[in-house]
Amino acid sequence: MALGVGTLLAMVLVPFLYWKGTWFGRPLTDRELEQYLNDDAKPRHIQHAIAQLAGRLERGDQSTQRWYPRLCALGRHEVPEVRVNAAWLLGYDSRSEAFHQTVLEMLQDPEPLVRRNAALSLARFNDPAARPELQAMLRPFRLRSPRDGVLRYRLQVRDMADHGTLLARLETGGAEPFEIRSPLPGKLQLKIAADGSRVQQGQEILDLEPSRDHVWEALRALYLVGTAEDLPEVERFTRPYADWSAKIAEQAQLTAKRIRERTP
Repeated sequence: MALGVGTLLAMVLVPFLYWKGTWFGRPLTDRELEQYLNDDAKPRHIQHAIAQLAGRLERGDQSTQRWYPRLCALGRHEVPEVRVNAAWLLGYDSRSEAFHQTVLEMLQDPEPLVRRNAALSLARFNDPAARPELQAMLRPFRLRSPRDGVLRYRLQVRDMADHGTLLARLETGGAEPFEIRSPLPGKLQLKIAADGSRVQQGQEILDLEPSRDHVWEALRALYLVGTAEDLPEVERFTRPYADWSAKIAEQAQLTAKRIRERTP
């Protein structure tokens, strides 16, 4: 039986990249929301307002539309954490063309977490432009050196990394080495450049195995917008991995089945 559009959209959990350890449960008045949304000096105030507006949008509160222009502007905010949260929130109203256009632009953001939340939000718009980023979420992430220097790894292969984990340092000749921190969660899968080697800016240095949570969310989003071209990526996950939850394999099977049903 074909699933309704509402059911399909409910299958995508947009806030999977919401900041861990952050709780913005205190209700804000409309006046406080206005103040917090525009408090560029305190990004956490903006994040608090975004979280509160997400709750209102879930309840179908039409009064939130007064803040739509500001929410779209936050997609270009200088603080990456704010853009991550904005990309998440903009998927909550799939009828808003302004939100749709903003998340489309956010697919070009330099921060991977922003691009990924934007792709998940686009899936709620049933927009296939999300597909390349969703495919990337199923693959290892290749990290390049941000500058020239001598590379000193801080993790071993198969070590876990979260967003912001120190992966390596670069000895650049300055007083302090430059820190390379993980832009995404995952495991260190492969060291491309040798420890102690001199690397150049832009040189490939390591691969991060995709996070299980990111794989799970990408598979659910591809259930909505995936095409036959995505099947090879999806089907790699249809057999359970030894240390991964069986639900990922189950979702991969559901996604592959749904894609085939849509394919002429």
